[in-house]
Amino acid sequence: MQNTKEMTTVLQFLQILCFHPLSLPFIIFLIFLYKWINKSPAGSRKLPPSPRKLPILGNLHQLGKFPHRSLHSLSKQYGEMMLIHIGSTPFLVVSSARAASEIMKTHDIIFSNRPTSNITNKIVYDGRDIVFSPYGEYWRQLRSICVLQILSNKKVQSFQKVREEEVNLVVNIIKNSEHSPVNLSEIFIMYSSNVLCMTTFGKKYAGEVGTNFKQLLKELGEVMAVFSMGDFIPWLGWIDRLTGLEARVDKVSKEFDEFLEHVLQEHLNCRTEKEENLKDFVDLLLVVQKEKAAALHMDRNSIKAIVLDMFAAGSDTTYSLLEWAMTELLRHPQVMKELQNEVKGVVHQKAMVSEDDLEKMKYLKAVIKEVLRLHPPLPMVFRESSQDVKINGYDIAAKTQVIINAWAIQRDPNYWEEPEKFRPERFLNSSVDFKGQDFQMIPFGAGRRGCPGISFASVTAEIALANLVYSFDWKSANVAEDETSEVPENPGITSNRRDPLIAIATLNSCS
Repeated sequence: MQNTKEMTTVLQFLQILCFHPLSLPFIIFLIFLYKWINKSPAGSRKLPPSPRKLPILGNLHQLGKFPHRSLHSLSKQYGEMMLIHIGSTPFLVVSSARAASEIMKTHDIIFSNRPTSNITNKIVYDGRDIVFSPYGEYWRQLRSICVLQILSNKKVQSFQKVREEEVNLVVNIIKNSEHSPVNLSEIFIMYSSNVLCMTTFGKKYAGEVGTNFKQLLKELGEVMAVFSMGDFIPWLGWIDRLTGLEARVDKVSKEFDEFLEHVLQEHLNCRTEKEENLKDFVDLLLVVQKEKAAALHMDRNSIKAIVLDMFAAGSDTTYSLLEWAMTELLRHPQVMKELQNEVKGVVHQKAMVSEDDLEKMKYLKAVIKEVLRLHPPLPMVFRESSQDVKINGYDIAAKTQVIINAWAIQRDPNYWEEPEKFRPERFLNSSVDFKGQDFQMIPFGAGRRGCPGISFASVTAEIALANLVYSFDWKSANVAEDETSEVPENPGITSNRRDPLIAIATLNSCS
């Protein structure tokens, strides 16, 4: 909503500017200046097809509240690769698995940078994190540390007890609300943030250091999703101050920095040496800093930036996945029943599902895949070219930003039969997975910049979903949401429901 309000303010300002009689000569001058700056250079570069753009704004007016949907519609007219402009910045929009493979596999090194913005630079300490740091030696070493130490399969498994305890807490909360509507969206936010707090910090934080942690996470997600005028039309950057965006970013950045400083100091003040399997992510990062600080140029800001990545990506991914999974199961009772039967058949009257049971649940994994196909947590994947390159016969200039429309690719009828339907069984006899090898299924990206936390997010969602369908029978509190209806989304860079997911749980015979 905040994003929409700020865009409305910007467009209202431009409308006033355009229709004020005294500004007509100024507008004409700007149009000619814009055309001169953006005129085609000498030569015969072959560019991807483009929709017509407006002076100054480019194609900004065509993005709407849900850019992944708007770009999907445009791609039907202009093809699997098209060029749009937001302000003066060129964006290559990719809407097919074939073209995505060219970007994230064939030419992966050239497209191994991510675009940055004024907002991200301020929040993640000028790119000291993994997500936004430029491709190079620093990024490669951070990535290696995350893959081999912090998010290795062994380390993910070491937190099994944490996840199972948090799931048990969720089940007990729902038991206490039996027969009354429960806000599952709120419960999933609590669960995902609790798991991340315990695995990253070693404890939960609620109201410490003067901060409401859940509210701070919410504000972080909101400002990261806001369009910054200064990034794409620099001479209109003052509008970000007018709308209050700069002040909001400064506030979130300052509060998160204070919180993370508090966390780091707590760990540094701890005199007790933890056993290796009990070390949280901050413990591991402090060990790495001590051992490799000089070679890696890793300072306190690096640790804070990496931790921030984990929360910005990890909490949204798990929360979104669980919210959409339960949404689809409630809309498709036959799928819910099939999943319950599988879980009961594997667990055999135990009190709870354990992570050791999950590997035997093929239908559960198919449900997770189908949810990620229809509702990727990040509908669009962003990259940036580091040099001129030719893709599918088109000339792509250095510094071109790339939008890979995962949402559109995962609904492409060339790869998926009845792509708009929720059909988990499509994955039962399919080798297609979401780990970055199959480009028709890229909810976590692919290539060098693919998400290193896939295993962590998957098992965190699987153990929660399995226990929810094992312990309870479910009924939606919103009778309007059936398999024929479309559930409204919330605008933003992540794909979440617009309205909270409310459901009614009844203890089943297994509980």
